[in-house]
Amino acid sequence: MRYRIQTINQIAAQGLERFPAARYEVGPAVDAPDAIVVRSHDMHRMEIAPSVKAIGRAGAGTNNIPVAAMSRRGVPVFNAPGANANAVKELVLTALLMAARNVVPALHFVAALDRDAADLDARVEAGKKQFAGVELPQRMLGIVGLGAIGSLVADTAIKLGMRVTGFDPEITVDAAWRLPSAVRRAHSIEELLRVSDFVTLHVPLVPVTRHLIDERRLAAAKPGAVLLNFARDAVVDEHAVVAALRSGRLAAYLCDFPTKALIGEPKVVALPHLGASTAEAEENCALMVVDQVRDYLEDGAVRNAVNFPNVEMARESPYRVAIANANVPNMLGQISSAMAQAGLNIHNMVNKSRGEMAYTLVDVDSPVEVPVIERIAAIDGVLSVRAIPAEAIARETFAGAAAGK
Repeated sequence: MRYRIQTINQIAAQGLERFPAARYEVGPAVDAPDAIVVRSHDMHRMEIAPSVKAIGRAGAGTNNIPVAAMSRRGVPVFNAPGANANAVKELVLTALLMAARNVVPALHFVAALDRDAADLDARVEAGKKQFAGVELPQRMLGIVGLGAIGSLVADTAIKLGMRVTGFDPEITVDAAWRLPSAVRRAHSIEELLRVSDFVTLHVPLVPVTRHLIDERRLAAAKPGAVLLNFARDAVVDEHAVVAALRSGRLAAYLCDFPTKALIGEPKVVALPHLGASTAEAEENCALMVVDQVRDYLEDGAVRNAVNFPNVEMARESPYRVAIANANVPNMLGQISSAMAQAGLNIHNMVNKSRGEMAYTLVDVDSPVEVPVIERIAAIDGVLSVRAIPAEAIARETFAGAAAGK
């Protein structure tokens, strides 16, 4: 079988090379694609072909992808969590140091000097006093969101001598293990804001995090605190942030999102979306998401989909069926009955759910014909279903293994 992959944006070549040329056609002009690999392009306004079985986001955030619509179609949306974590961490550290030492205002001051002025040295000496900064040791850094990036930021800050407090009500077990033991737990965002000299945000943009930092919460911030946002623009209410800067409640706002509300504000440093813009991060993201898309297309395995449960099952037969369905009672019974009526013997099965979505892999002992797929697809609540035959070499392996039994 030959798969068709449409690429949107520039995807690192090292990742795309992992699609074997003999079995994959890859490029921006591919039509009727089996999958799409994208970076930052806004897919909400584009028509996504009905042939699409998966979308891979070469990055962490997926707010540029219509995830809910894809879930209704039974299409997993993969991302690359942690692949760009070090790149973002380094940019956050850069911003932290720039804020502590007032680097950007100082640069603006120097850029405005008349280099031909007779008293240039005197002006430099007189002007530098207004840019005196602070050192980081013993300063409190508040981190909202303690996933892959937040944990790395915490570890680096502690090594710089900072005290760290964190807030994340949905921290995973794996993230908790990664977290340095010196991180103090805050019981609320307000508590974190009250004690932090610097606050950095590392949460995804979902409905519950939109305007997470708003006027009410900023009123609880420690006077003169610095806010850093290298997560998503809308996790803060920009108008509330500007008001807090103008009142002196915040000393500075550093972010990766230059917007109309922020450009020209003297206490704002807005970078042009540089968070994951390193060669290493782009390569890591591409490698990770390409492998995930391949595993799904070729084997039905799901890893790091934002809308599907993680499901993997070792192949014990060359004939596999993958089914995405609503997480409602009696779905497995109906699927099994449809296969039994077709004379298919189920060799192995795994089913997992995540919220309203469930996903099932079934290995059977004989080929699955089109009428069987259509019968399963017609079950109320089934969102997508496809047969995934193993490649010819794999079939020979299965046949040899069976003969040897």
